[in-house]
Amino acid sequence: MPQPFYHMPFAQDMIYTFTQTSTWWQAAVLLAGVVAAVLIGARLQNQLQPAIKPGTVTGIRRTAMRTGVLVTVPLILWIWLAVAIALLKHFTSIPTNILHVASLLVGALTLIRMGVFVLRHSFSPGSKLKAWEWLLTTTIWSIVALHMLGWLPSVIQVLDEYSVAVGKTRISIYTVVSFVLSIALSLVVALWLANLIHSRLMRSNALDVSTKVALSKLSKFALLAVAVITAIINSGIDLTTLALFGGALGVGVGLGMQRIVSNFLSGFVLIFEESIRPGDVIAVGGTYGRVVAMHARHVVVHTRDGVDILVPNESLLTTDIISWSYGDDHNLRVKLPLQISYEDDPDRAIALLENIAQSHPRVLPEPAAAAYLLGFGESGINLELRVWINDPELGVGRVRSDLFRMIWKELKAAGITIPYPQRNIHVMDAEEESSLARGTQDNLARSGRGQRPASAENPAA
Repeated sequence: MPQPFYHMPFAQDMIYTFTQTSTWWQAAVLLAGVVAAVLIGARLQNQLQPAIKPGTVTGIRRTAMRTGVLVTVPLILWIWLAVAIALLKHFTSIPTNILHVASLLVGALTLIRMGVFVLRHSFSPGSKLKAWEWLLTTTIWSIVALHMLGWLPSVIQVLDEYSVAVGKTRISIYTVVSFVLSIALSLVVALWLANLIHSRLMRSNALDVSTKVALSKLSKFALLAVAVITAIINSGIDLTTLALFGGALGVGVGLGMQRIVSNFLSGFVLIFEESIRPGDVIAVGGTYGRVVAMHARHVVVHTRDGVDILVPNESLLTTDIISWSYGDDHNLRVKLPLQISYEDDPDRAIALLENIAQSHPRVLPEPAAAAYLLGFGESGINLELRVWINDPELGVGRVRSDLFRMIWKELKAAGITIPYPQRNIHVMDAEEESSLARGTQDNLARSGRGQRPASAENPAA
């Protein structure tokens, strides 16, 4: 049977401590310090907020100032306790053992709060650690407080007494808590190291972009795997007992996570194959834009409308992709179809179109722009102007718009007409309509003469 809580040494120490008069004097001093620290700290934080607004200061200086503002309350409380201890020792005979322990705990809270805040800011902007900052701070401080008070062994003993047996492995509450804390700490350290490696790789000039992304992703997943295994070993869980769980997880991955695994593996194929790289301009499906980031599951394409579209990696391997910047040759031919009237000279229009194309700054002089007569349409002569550009990442629509505007102005100035579809509609009166109907009936009657009726034996004759 587990030992009752009130029979444990640290519980008995607490009961004895709270029966002493000096304890209540120290508690009053501590309570007054908490109230003063909260009131004074809140006022100082409000006054210091304008000094740490974005854009006022930057870099390490802003981080240091924000850290100081963040720990204003515990720092004031620590100063209060230090002064109170000195005054009580000098002017009274009241023991200060509780205040001394409280000052150590407040000092530890201040340092841990600062450390977690600095750690969070060492991650990339918008880090998910921000949501867990207070929980991480409280957890670390609670463990440190239990250790400083000497209560940690007793707490571990209580948590370890409640357990269940899974095969040959004994799993207690302490094992679960230890595993959760170990994996949380390991993941934080792994993500911090992965972010550090990513920053160093992105600043390197000796590697291309695809190699940087590949090494960054591989190092991140390797560190996360090491963090999980380390947490399992530190918590005392036998790795051989995870064989059954690993088999079930494998079946789950095979059945329910096929697309996720496919996108994950496709991401590494794209990175190592270098068919798509950050900065490329691509068109896939109805999406056209620049690749701004490559992740484990998707690629981020920033369109010219200012929208970020997440394209699954698998789609980029199984569908046709138009890449405007795949190779070293970025030359692209742009076609501009148009018509001129049958009353105009096509040779004159072709020469005019070629001159217009050569005057545009984005049109390449070589290969030279050329205009062709493609055929004769219902409304006019079909022409097509073909030009070459070498900067398709800047957009093709602007070149087409500029050239069409110039063509319109120059053709209009030269007297060359751009036709539009026309239809002649003839409205008949009643006499013409009846005459047309009689003619149609006469034609049908003449076409039926000399034909024998089909026999019953051969209906198709």
